[in-house]
Amino acid sequence: MKARVHAAQQRASLAVNRELLAFYWRLGRDILDRQQRRGWGAGIVDRIAADLRAAFPAMKGFSRANLMYMRAFAEAWPEADFVQQPVGQLPWGHNLVLLTKLKDRDARLAYASQALNRGWSRAVLVHHLDARTVERQGKAVTNFAERLPKPQSDLARESLKDPYRFDFLGIGDEATELELEGALVQHITRFLLELGAGFAFVGRQVHLEVGGEDFFLDLLFYHLRLRAYVVIELKATDFKPEHLGQLGFYLTAVDAQVKAPEDAPTIGLLLCKSRNKVVAEYALRDGNKPMGVAEYQLVHALPAQLETSLPSIEQIEAELKGRRPARPTARGAGGRGGRTRAPGPKPASRRKGKRK
Repeated sequence: MKARVHAAQQRASLAVNRELLAFYWRLGRDILDRQQRRGWGAGIVDRIAADLRAAFPAMKGFSRANLMYMRAFAEAWPEADFVQQPVGQLPWGHNLVLLTKLKDRDARLAYASQALNRGWSRAVLVHHLDARTVERQGKAVTNFAERLPKPQSDLARESLKDPYRFDFLGIGDEATELELEGALVQHITRFLLELGAGFAFVGRQVHLEVGGEDFFLDLLFYHLRLRAYVVIELKATDFKPEHLGQLGFYLTAVDAQVKAPEDAPTIGLLLCKSRNKVVAEYALRDGNKPMGVAEYQLVHALPAQLETSLPSIEQIEAELKGRRPARPTARGAGGRGGRTRAPGPKPASRRKGKRK
């Protein structure tokens, strides 16, 4: 009984949303037609807004700004059948986000489809737009097409992205693998959000015994949609073909000791600081296990114009002390205010894999 009530409420809500979007679209279409056919300028929007507010004082949404959004909405989707597409099933607030943050029609459709299928709130949609999630999906170098049956291979490919952005960790590019691993676990909620829908965290440094020797997986996940374990190995170096040998060994061990009979084959993801795509493709050809290779980014690059406008460390320190030094007009090659990093020994890297 409760399920039927909830289903009826959902259908009613969707119907109301479609009618509201159709009304906004027709109003925006009318504004466009009047401006294009009769040569009326932007002043017509102010007149229409005033007339609507006077005729319907109890109704909201007839501000000049909202009418301009309706006009943009009708211009973005010139055909009335937009209601049959994902954008026609999203709330008006979601559509405003898509209109203001994206210019490309295909990109709007892609994000609208993801938002609809994943049940993204408007805030989550904004997050994924800022992170360019859709543009990075399916970009990892993999051998899934050769090692997994369809549609498992397609779903697995879309479950990985490249690059992975870990700028939320607050650590620098010189972080060791152990530091990176610890920070990811410490920020596991943000890490899962970056991984995407379906990933469930199983453990860190998961112990496996093979032939009387001990081995430890960096990170182990289970993907609910793939019904498969996912082993993630971290390499704070450039990609090397031999990394896949170690990862393939771990996949074999998980398949033998952890995977249940009903689970799909275990998948491996190697995250490295950088990778040569051609080298990765060649290395994956001979692998008999489903694996992917992707880069990670610890610091998201800033636009050059913004980077040069940021204050230097000396300026910030001076501001805190109450002094206001003259702001430099240009930066040297050394970075912020020409300040360079003092030389010093790099942190020792952790020996991975087998632990003695």
